[in-house]
Amino acid sequence: MGSLRSALLPNRAIDRTMALALVALWVGSAALAWLLSPFASLPGPGDVWRGLGHLWWVEGMGPELYTTLHLIFHALLLTVVLSMTLSYLSVIAALRPLVQAISKLRFLGLTGLVFPFTLLTGGGYALKVTLLTFGMTTFFVTAMYQAVADIPREQFDHLRVLGATEWRILWEVVIRGTLDKAFDVVRQNLAIGWAMITMVEGISRSEGGIGALLLNQNKHFRLDEVYALLLSILVVGLVLDYAMGALTRVICPYAHLEKVQR
Repeated sequence: MGSLRSALLPNRAIDRTMALALVALWVGSAALAWLLSPFASLPGPGDVWRGLGHLWWVEGMGPELYTTLHLIFHALLLTVVLSMTLSYLSVIAALRPLVQAISKLRFLGLTGLVFPFTLLTGGGYALKVTLLTFGMTTFFVTAMYQAVADIPREQFDHLRVLGATEWRILWEVVIRGTLDKAFDVVRQNLAIGWAMITMVEGISRSEGGIGALLLNQNKHFRLDEVYALLLSILVVGLVLDYAMGALTRVICPYAHLEKVQR
């Protein structure tokens, strides 16, 4: 009863059992609302399940999913390398305006950039990787630049007093000191990239992918398969997010301990 009361009051902590019960409650409520939906044109759970089976065994959803995962991880690797380099170099005053300018590009849409990027890459797979990398990099740089800027000045002064060089300070304070925040930013941008994946794959469908498959089914108004694909995208996204969170806890366990102590 005490846990239930805490769950209904603001600013109260709840135990793991109550948290799982609340998740089950809301998932069950969503499933019930779907079953009782008054819109007869929308596919039900049984229709979606049959659509998923058709997609997997007939339409080749497995290879398409592999193609999409290969694309997202390729773009994520490029994003991490470019963004981390730019963010860490923002401690150099001469490069700071460049980093800030790149972060402002997040307000651009990808649609208008297809043509110049096509000229640059020649289209196809390279175009999709470039578009996805650009979209994620602008958000990654924004978050990571702020994480570097928020480092307390006392940490820099402390190492200077100990006689460390500026390059040693860059390694210890900026790079190692923000590693846990970098993993959080990677996790967030993986979600951003996964949300953009269907649009990017729809721009160039030559290599296939979940996005191309989704647009094809939507074109023919096969709603049961469309919603099966949407649910699959959601589930895979949740799995990727959980995996990134688990990896962060393994590599940076101290960050998780700090959150628990708070």
